Amino acid sequence: MNETSSIVALPLVESDEERAIRDAVRTCALRYGHDRFIDAARRGESPTELWDSLAAGGYLGVNIPEAYGGGGLGLRELCMVSEELAAAGCPLLLLLVSPAIAGTILTRHGSPIQRERWLPGIGAGTSKIVFAITEADAGSNTHRIATTARRDGEDWVLNGAKTFISGVNEADAVLVVARSGASAPGAPGQLSLFLVDAGAPGLQRTVIPTALDAPELQFTLFFDNVRVPGDRLVGAEGDGLRIGFDGLNPERLIAASICTGTGRYALERACTYARERQVWSAPIGSHQGIAHPLAEAKMALELARHTMQRAAALHDAGLPAGEACNMAKFAAAEAGMKCVDQAIQTHGGNGIALEYGLTSLWWTVRLMAIAPVSREMILNYVAEHSLGLPRSY
Repeated sequence: MNETSSIVALPLVESDEERAIRDAVRTCALRYGHDRFIDAARRGESPTELWDSLAAGGYLGVNIPEAYGGGGLGLRELCMVSEELAAAGCPLLLLLVSPAIAGTILTRHGSPIQRERWLPGIGAGTSKIVFAITEADAGSNTHRIATTARRDGEDWVLNGAKTFISGVNEADAVLVVARSGASAPGAPGQLSLFLVDAGAPGLQRTVIPTALDAPELQFTLFFDNVRVPGDRLVGAEGDGLRIGFDGLNPERLIAASICTGTGRYALERACTYARERQVWSAPIGSHQGIAHPLAEAKMALELARHTMQRAAALHDAGLPAGEACNMAKFAAAEAGMKCVDQAIQTHGGNGIALEYGLTSLWWTVRLMAIAPVSREMILNYVAEHSLGLPRSY
C-alpha cells in the first residue's frame, strides 16, 4: 500500500451525491410506510414493492462494482441506504446479508464466473444470497462448526445444520461455511465457503418463530447429502474462515446502520409526541424529566453514527477495520436500544399501543445486541486486541 492510499478522509459534511442518495431512499421508504411494512411482516409477506423501488433507483447495489452494474461506491453509501430505510421505519435485514456480506465476499474472492453470475443480480435486486455460518452447538465459536463438506469426484457433498439464517425463503442461493478438512492435530478444522442453491435437493428448512416484526424470517437449515458443483467453492479450499470474515465487517456496519436509523425514527416519534402532548399546562417535552433522557439518547445516537462512519471509511479504504466495525456495532446497538426505550417511556402507556409504531421496533434493535456478534464478544475483542489484555476465552 503506498503512502497516498493509506490516508483516510472522513468528511464532516456529506456531498450532494450522498445527500441525494439519502433523500431518494427516504422518499421510497416513506412512500411505502412503516405501517404497511409492519403489516406485511406480520402477515409473513415481503415488502416487494419497496424492494423493487429501491432496485429501480440502483440503491441496492451502491457498493457493487460498476463493472457488474453496480454503483461502484462503498460500504459508507450502503450504510446510508440502510440507515435511511430504518429511519423511515422500514429496516431491511436483507441488505445486511445480500449486498453487504455476499456482495463484498464475491467481489473480493469470487471467481470471474461467480462474479459475473451473481453480482449483477445482487446489485439489481433480482438475486438474493443469504449467509449461513451459525450453528446451534457452535454459537460464537466458529471453530466448532460441524457442518461438513467432502469431495465426491468434481463435486462437494454437504451434511449438517445451520440455525438463525435470515431470509432463506427469499434467496436464490446460500453462502455456506462448512468444515472441509482436518488441520494439524489439536488445530481447528479447515473451513471452506460454498454457494449452494436455495432449492438444492437435500436442503430443507424450518421456520424459527421469533418476536421480530421483520419480513425476513429466521430458519434452521438441514443439509442431507446436498451436492454442490466444484465451481461453487468460493476462494481457496480451507480458506473459508478468512474469506467469511471479509463479509463480517460489512455485516457489523449494516447492523449498526439499522440501529442508528431505528434510533432516529424512534426519537422523531418521541419528540413529536413530547411537543404535542399536554397533561398540565405545558407540553410534556418542556419538563426536564422528559427532555433530558431524550437529549442523552440523541447524543449517544450521534456518537454511534460518527463511529459507524469512521469504520466505513476505513473499510472502504482497504485498511484494517475490525476494531472500528466492532465498536460501531456495539455503540449503535446500545444507542438504538436507548432511543427506542426512551421513546416508549416518553409515550407512557401509549408506548405499548400498536398504533404508535414503537413496540414493533424494540426486538429489531434488541437483536442487534446479540447478533451478528454479541456485545460480550465485542467486549472480549476490544479487551484483547485493543487493550492487550489476556484472552478470556
